[in-house]
Amino acid sequence: MLRVMLRAVLAVILLCCGAAAWSQPYPSKPVRLVVPYAVGGSADVYGRVLAAKLSEDLGHPVVVENRPGGGAVVGTDAVAKSPPDGYTVLMMSNTHAVNETLMPKKPYELMRDLAPVTGVNYQDLLLVVHPSVPAKNVKELIALAKKSPGKLNYASSGPGTPYHMAGELFKYMAGVDIVHIPHKGSDQARTAVLGHQVDMMFDAISTIIGQVHAGKLRAIATTGKKRSTVTPDVPTVAESGVPGYEAPIWLGLMVPAATPKPVIEKLNAEVAKVLQSPDIKDNWAKQGAQPMPMKPDEFGRFLRADIEKWGKLVKATGMQIE
Repeated sequence: MLRVMLRAVLAVILLCCGAAAWSQPYPSKPVRLVVPYAVGGSADVYGRVLAAKLSEDLGHPVVVENRPGGGAVVGTDAVAKSPPDGYTVLMMSNTHAVNETLMPKKPYELMRDLAPVTGVNYQDLLLVVHPSVPAKNVKELIALAKKSPGKLNYASSGPGTPYHMAGELFKYMAGVDIVHIPHKGSDQARTAVLGHQVDMMFDAISTIIGQVHAGKLRAIATTGKKRSTVTPDVPTVAESGVPGYEAPIWLGLMVPAATPKPVIEKLNAEVAKVLQSPDIKDNWAKQGAQPMPMKPDEFGRFLRADIEKWGKLVKATGMQIE
């Protein structure tokens, strides 16, 4: 009986302490925004823009910390194991949805160990080839690949990334054999294609369009449902001979699973203000990116749907990483 009473008293004390702790205004110190990718990629670029804006609005620094490795697993696991206090936030992408099926033995489960905060933005990818590749459109590229199976290759920033999965979806739906050449980051993948160590890649429009305009790469197609306003003369993969193809890149935010709901709601509201600001919307539109603010529950449903979508491709192709 005494033990039961002591446990009850302890529970009340802990509850009171917790309530007192969360009565403090959030945030009251710097916030870490962990980007589990290398510097220079889409998540890093947009993460730094978001961090700068949030720092101004919150009155405390939001510091970007790049923790690449293991197809985003290293940085994500670090966030999942961080104190659930709102001071460690994960910048994530469709890589995380893919990894739920692609990497079944990773040390965390996305929807169990992390909590959705909001979407950040959505952007089509651009399929580009080195100018020496004798293909000016998707049909010619498919014909070239079918003529010499396994000869063409494509670069990505690593297994499970949107760039990798865009390539695998293209291979699967077009019925071609093109070899995947993974790199440690988007910059390295891009450099490999520019130097023609690799023939082609799918990359974010915002980070690759300059090389296209400079004539260093040839744009073949975009990966969205409709043509991008940034590249209106470039057709989509779907309209170029692979109907139904769609492979964008999206970014979002998550926090450790036990983070208090008021903190998640505060983060959600502050990010929504940034994403709805005219300067962000106008600037991102010029880069082909659309803000994607969502309520936490809505973003959670979005995540589950994306996990299911890419899970079907992983299973159909037999891809798996230990």
